[in-house]
Amino acid sequence: MNEIVLPKQLNNAKASTGASFGEEKMEAISRATPSKVDNDFGRALDQDPIGLNRNYPENFVVNDAYKASMPDLQNGPSSLIKGSKTAIQHVGISNFRLPLKWRTRSGESLALETSVTGSVSLEASKKGINMSRIMRSFYKYADSPFDLETAEQILKTYLDDLESFDARLQLSFRYPMLKRSLRSNLEGYQYYDVAYEVIRKGKSSTKIMHFDYVYSSTCPCSLELSEHARNSRGQIATPHSQRSVARISAVIEDDKTIWVEDLVDLCLKAIPTETQVMVKREDEQAFAELNGSNPIFVEDAVRLIYAALDEVSPFGDFRVIASHQESLHSHDAVSILTKGGTFEQVSYDHRMFASLYHVG
Repeated sequence: MNEIVLPKQLNNAKASTGASFGEEKMEAISRATPSKVDNDFGRALDQDPIGLNRNYPENFVVNDAYKASMPDLQNGPSSLIKGSKTAIQHVGISNFRLPLKWRTRSGESLALETSVTGSVSLEASKKGINMSRIMRSFYKYADSPFDLETAEQILKTYLDDLESFDARLQLSFRYPMLKRSLRSNLEGYQYYDVAYEVIRKGKSSTKIMHFDYVYSSTCPCSLELSEHARNSRGQIATPHSQRSVARISAVIEDDKTIWVEDLVDLCLKAIPTETQVMVKREDEQAFAELNGSNPIFVEDAVRLIYAALDEVSPFGDFRVIASHQESLHSHDAVSILTKGGTFEQVSYDHRMFASLYHVG
């Protein structure tokens, strides 16, 4: 049977064997560490035992010869690839931010913080890309007025720089528009979530505009039932309404222009119950009347916007997604309607509908 060693016995054993392991380790470190001059700890750290300089070299200048000597693992041989040696559809950067001057329908420009996602395809034989080239290509146009044509030029630039065959660029921003209240004539800024996307596959290029429209949806069934309670029993009742979001993704045909203001006008015509910015009592009453005049199911929403988009010539294929965030239920009512093959999908991102929440 093994003997049980008690803590007291263990301490006695340590004492009988001389210095403990910890003490031996500290002694070894002490021998390897340079002596501290005048107890100056900072100066002691500067004296590395193997001769490395621990101070940042502020005056060091990089020349061409030095740059040529620096390792570049991303452009190394295929023997450095980890995992499967297969082509990657997209690799790049996401949420790189900078202010850009966006053109408006009136001819002016707005400086807006823009989030950039840029990616390229990667051949199976290549280890990686120099991602900073995407940003460097982008900054060449940073001071220019921006639109989809500019984005397409940038895409071609870093596609050539990275010697790739497919590429994608997406620019996301919040677009402000001054909106007037329904009856009091107050004004306030409504912000619209917008993204422009340019996709290059081989020699073909596709331009897409994404746009979120936020509106109030009054349930037609709830409205009828409320009116029934009032008329048949004299019982006050209110139909349920909720904040709702429609997301439009539309291919813009070559040489055609569509402005954010155009999409706002289109959505207002299809669903006039856009959420309000500035509201006094007369505006709130007007909004209740507007909702009562335009009750809408989620199926109605996508069909109304589909009909409006289908009449606009700049658009090719498109998709409309709507989410009514019900006040009656603890779940949402959702719908998807597409035209053409660009946005047809068998499977959708499981977080897609969750992303339709408007946070103001």
